[in-house]
Amino acid sequence: MKQAILSVTNLEVTFPGSPNRVPVVRGVSFEIMEDEVLCIVGESGSGKSVTALAIAGLLPPTAKISGSIKLHGKELIGASAEEMRRIRGREIGFIFQDPSTTLNPVLKVGEQLTEAQVFHGLLPKGDAPARAIELLKEVEISGPAIRAEQYPHQFSGGMRQRAVIGMAMAGKPSIILADEPTTALDVTVQAQVLELLSRRQRETRAPIILITHDLGVVAETAHRVAVMYGGRIVETGTVDEIFAHPHHPYTAALLQSIPRHDLGDRRLEPIPGHPVTPTSLPKGCSFAPRCARRQGREQCLISEPPLEASSTGGTAACFFAGELPAERLSGVPRRVAATAAEGAAVKPLLEVTDLKVHFPIKRGLLQRSNSAVRAVDGVSFKLYPGETVSLVGESGCGKSTTARSIMGLQKVTEGTVRLDGQLLSNMSTAGLRKARRHMQYVFQDPFSSLNPIKPIEDIVAEPLRIHKLYDEFGGDKYIAELFELVGLSRDMFGRFPAEFSGGQKQRIGIARALSLKPKLLILDEPVAALDVSIQAQILNLLEDLQKELSLSYLFIAHNLSVVRHISDRVAVMYLGRIVEQASRDDLYERPQHPYTQSLLSAAPVPDPVRGRKRKRIVVKGEIPDPENPPPGCTFSPRCLRATDICRGVQPELTPTGFSGTAACYHPGPMELTAAPHAAQTELTP
Repeated sequence: MKQAILSVTNLEVTFPGSPNRVPVVRGVSFEIMEDEVLCIVGESGSGKSVTALAIAGLLPPTAKISGSIKLHGKELIGASAEEMRRIRGREIGFIFQDPSTTLNPVLKVGEQLTEAQVFHGLLPKGDAPARAIELLKEVEISGPAIRAEQYPHQFSGGMRQRAVIGMAMAGKPSIILADEPTTALDVTVQAQVLELLSRRQRETRAPIILITHDLGVVAETAHRVAVMYGGRIVETGTVDEIFAHPHHPYTAALLQSIPRHDLGDRRLEPIPGHPVTPTSLPKGCSFAPRCARRQGREQCLISEPPLEASSTGGTAACFFAGELPAERLSGVPRRVAATAAEGAAVKPLLEVTDLKVHFPIKRGLLQRSNSAVRAVDGVSFKLYPGETVSLVGESGCGKSTTARSIMGLQKVTEGTVRLDGQLLSNMSTAGLRKARRHMQYVFQDPFSSLNPIKPIEDIVAEPLRIHKLYDEFGGDKYIAELFELVGLSRDMFGRFPAEFSGGQKQRIGIARALSLKPKLLILDEPVAALDVSIQAQILNLLEDLQKELSLSYLFIAHNLSVVRHISDRVAVMYLGRIVEQASRDDLYERPQHPYTQSLLSAAPVPDPVRGRKRKRIVVKGEIPDPENPPPGCTFSPRCLRATDICRGVQPELTPTGFSGTAACYHPGPMELTAAPHAAQTELTP
């Protein structure tokens, strides 16, 4: 029988608070075996990252840790700082969420890859440069000898994360802790990183504890799953058991709240309320205030249920786990699509024609411009009243620049933008301000888009005062109506942004955008920074507002499940150009461009059975330099279907035979090849 590599027993972590210490991790216990992937999931504040930091001995001295953490049978709690430093260097590899903060900006990447090995005497200093090049090769970074001499800012986000994986696994540690390693990455880069992590794990047989909130990643990588809520584990089981038969109501609610690009329309079922915080834990079950099962069951409000064996072999901390059937995905229809055909009599609300935005690059002593970054290079599309058009693509493809140019926040190099027939490009500042009344912007980060020194009612009212419409629209009464419209309360007047959760901040931003009664909302990654349950609330809110107010949305995102859920039509961008656009269903079910196919095949599916059977395209390489794009089709260096004409002549958008167009000389279905996943590894008990 296999021995556990890591055993965690009754782990508790508290931090200083007033009047008492704050419990952040409460009685967490689990084991992980060789060659196993354990995923820990849950909303922000559930204690996932603190658990991982406690295992690695990276918590601050103010944290009080009790219980037991044993690595190869050796107790880590109580070990000295020097001993933990040695263990981290030899036995534990840690992959942090943001590689930009993991890598030292003033040291070359090659030096950082081998720094720990040299420090711990595992590698002679003279052998370090060659070993750094070898590690970069192992994590599939091209030109490793050159890259080893470069600094982190010269790497893309995906390359930085691959370098961090190489660093974490350089000494072949006994266990890997990966804390949200793909959260900030595009879907194609995420697929590359997960495939790399899976391959390196198979080579070293080191178990992985993967912390994530992406249930698609969990389904395609995990062997076992631990679900955390309120600082404790509330359910464990194999990945198949968790997804097919969740026993804890929180696990079932998480699965209900996620959009899925592999299923048809259904309205999301968000978890009501907000996650508990360590300072406001209720008496009894911590999930009880949000649980639909607890009606009439006073026991849930009095005592906290223990983690006990479930009927399928896992565990669940619920008094009624064995009495109630597991919830399944609902079939409630999302909405009726509002798509208007381009040949119809309806006039477009927004019309973008051959839009170009080039940023000149100045070099030399005289700062002369001799080249330019083609951020947007000939984008054209239409958006009809009541419709949602989504722009998708990898980071740097020009999505947000296109949106800012439409809004007049970025100067247009060439092309035209018309809103309701009115030409916006090259309009005067005063004229553009007046036109902006009819289109408003909702930003990605609700934390930085609100003025921290203003009360929220003033933030929402600010556009009205700028346009001198505050009294005309009804003053405070109108602001209170806006709050109610987006699910906020007038009782919140007088409070500041710092006093609100992320989801509430995004609702405030939406209320501000709606204050001028616009026809068009530009939504730039509006749910990217939110937990899945809060994301579901915001997506449902946007759908309801669109139906009630007849709004049109230009929706920008890289999450393809969210895009499928909310869109009527989709435009796919690559290196400043639209390479395919079609109705949502045609694009997802019959993608024609190889890049679209690679995006869809790379997106994880929150279904372990389908995920293991699914074949996918893993796109190799990085996006080309927009200052020096390749000749012909800009996707050709990464395309499995490219021919000589693709590499020499840029294709134009042409009809595909369905509802859309594609810029490809060889459109059509592609023969997919299977990519290995960690979840496909056979485990021997």
